[in-house]
Amino acid sequence: MYPTEGRAATGSGVLIPVIFTATIFLSASLLFFVQPLFAKIVLPQIGGAPAVWTTAMLFFQSVLIGGYLYSHLITRYLPVPAQIVVHLTLWAAALFFLPLAIPEGWRYDAATPAVWQTLALFGLGVGVPFAVLSANAPLIQFWYARSDGPSADDPYFLYGASNLGSLTALLAFPLVAEPLFGATRIGTGWAAGFVALGAFLLASGISAARGGGWTARRTDAPAGPVSLGQIGRWTLLAFVPSSMMLAVTTKISTDIGAIPLVWVVPLSLYLLSFVLTFTRRPLVSPAVLRFGYLAALGWLGVVFTGMAGAHVNLFGVVGVIAAFFVVAMFAHTKLYDARPDGRHLTLFYLVMSVGGALGGLFNSIVAPLVFDSLAEGGVTTLLAAMLVLSKEMRLTRGLAGKGMAAGPIAALPLILAVKVFGIADWLTLKLTMFGLAALVAIMLRRTLPAAALGAVIVMVCGAYLIPTGEIFRDRSFFGTHRVAEEKGMRTYANGTTIHGAERQADFAKARPEPLLYYHPNAPMARVLTSDIGRAAKSVGIVGLGVGSLACYRSEGQDWQFYEIDAVVDRIARNPDYFTFMSACAGDAPTHLGDARMVLAGQEGVKYDILIIDAYGSDAVPMHLTTHEAMQLYLDRLAPDGVLLYHISNRYYAIQRPLARSAEALGLVARIEDYPGRPDIDPGDSASRVVMLARSEAALGGLAADPRWQEIRSDGQRIWTDDFANLLSILE
Repeated sequence: MYPTEGRAATGSGVLIPVIFTATIFLSASLLFFVQPLFAKIVLPQIGGAPAVWTTAMLFFQSVLIGGYLYSHLITRYLPVPAQIVVHLTLWAAALFFLPLAIPEGWRYDAATPAVWQTLALFGLGVGVPFAVLSANAPLIQFWYARSDGPSADDPYFLYGASNLGSLTALLAFPLVAEPLFGATRIGTGWAAGFVALGAFLLASGISAARGGGWTARRTDAPAGPVSLGQIGRWTLLAFVPSSMMLAVTTKISTDIGAIPLVWVVPLSLYLLSFVLTFTRRPLVSPAVLRFGYLAALGWLGVVFTGMAGAHVNLFGVVGVIAAFFVVAMFAHTKLYDARPDGRHLTLFYLVMSVGGALGGLFNSIVAPLVFDSLAEGGVTTLLAAMLVLSKEMRLTRGLAGKGMAAGPIAALPLILAVKVFGIADWLTLKLTMFGLAALVAIMLRRTLPAAALGAVIVMVCGAYLIPTGEIFRDRSFFGTHRVAEEKGMRTYANGTTIHGAERQADFAKARPEPLLYYHPNAPMARVLTSDIGRAAKSVGIVGLGVGSLACYRSEGQDWQFYEIDAVVDRIARNPDYFTFMSACAGDAPTHLGDARMVLAGQEGVKYDILIIDAYGSDAVPMHLTTHEAMQLYLDRLAPDGVLLYHISNRYYAIQRPLARSAEALGLVARIEDYPGRPDIDPGDSASRVVMLARSEAALGGLAADPRWQEIRSDGQRIWTDDFANLLSILE
């Protein structure tokens, strides 16, 4: 520690921390405000899949490494005046990238992996300004350590101010900026803040250059070198909360929708955990935090193993987010406790950024390649459990042998139940598995590492033995895919929502019957089998699913499908999985890529019926819902054509923004909330469909059908590519 008495009483001693706190607060605010802002700007180009945000986070975390490395190098090899010149030069260069926008001429290419295109788009659009901002947190703290400010020997308190600024920006975006302003005006305000930052950086740099200097205050021996063990521990402590944040974000994005608010909440709590832990006054006692941590890991394990069900409701989502916050608090408390002497500050932050980026790399790149489900959450939960292991919990060779011997013996009843007695009930077998795992853990309770290993062996056996009814499972950039069989029904699920089904008995039929949302009694089917449906010469379907609607195709009709995910197309066209396409529309082409981008390039296409059926897994692809999107659909519609939106959703009243745009465009608008009849036919599901046309005459006999109710605009602001507020349509 270094003596700081006397400096706080001077005028400069009071002003210096104010200057530095304001600088780091503004910089962090700009840094984290730009993340949801630019994500909102690019969504019309790359879609709204949950993986878009995890990939964006990978980009931001990777650039953060570069910024921290740059900060580490210039503070190590350049004097403070030279640091000021170099950094302000880079800041000036970043001004040429303002205001933020999609790079001119950029187009999505369906043939190129979406993850690389997303990374390239962020790099070209926001890379340089973000790189400048990412270097500021360690650099400003380093400059403060060279100033004459109070507590200059331990500048870590500024990291709390930095994360407070980040948290403020993240919450302000969905709660204030997005509901009130469009992306263009938000971007203009952000650019003004970035310009103002230059003056604050200059003031902070001058304060550092005029300070007494680090060596002038040093009274103790030089700090010792940092060991590889310390670096490894910092990396793990940074990796776990970063990876867990992304795993939780992917889970809730899949269940609720891929929107900036859903992305912002976990990230805000991630930052809040830094604010609360990087302080000399801990919020909670270590014992309480440890107990909460163990409980949080238990709940996360239940969710990520599927024991809570494939879909987590809103209460479950709150629980998952709360559990993640406890994990982040525990890991970041450990990280703060492991912080080095201030002279290793930039190295500490560099390693932290590497650990965080490794979490992003694991979730965004490695997990989709290695796993066919959202398994990264479970893997990270296991890694998180390692953080509470004491020396007594280390697994020795003897304990490993004991656990490996007890595990298979404990799993034997489960093996017999499946292989010998043929028990196939999923719930029974799952409960048996957990019971046997608990039993072996209790039997070996005096040797906890062996108990844990034995329980894990039982769980692994269960994962391989317990039948899931799955025929196919895969994962792409746009989500998880699962084909399964149960009670005579073949189903396809994308994320947590079933998007198509076929009776196994229909596989032998020449024309299988569509089910669920596409049942013959449901609204979309009745449109396609009505007089206007049979008279249509061309039909376009945005969102392929398993191709259920194809079997409403009439002879001589030209049908075309639009699908962003090539895996979905492979599933739909494989008769071993579903036979709708092969039986009814095998010759109908599928245009791969974002439907809006593809349709924009098909200037000569005119459809008599165009169906927008791309609202998957309760997500709301806002770029397919805006006023500009509806205008594009009308441009691809014949004068008497009909536009259908399938908008079944657990959480959002998507008909509201559609009605606003329809009224502004002078369209006739109808809606049907079909209740379904699952009590009579399990394949007859509820659905909600909006039907639009330029005139009532274009609707034919459907115009007088009482099941189709007229909808009018609620008078609220029209959704555009520049402005869309998803919170306003929560049901």
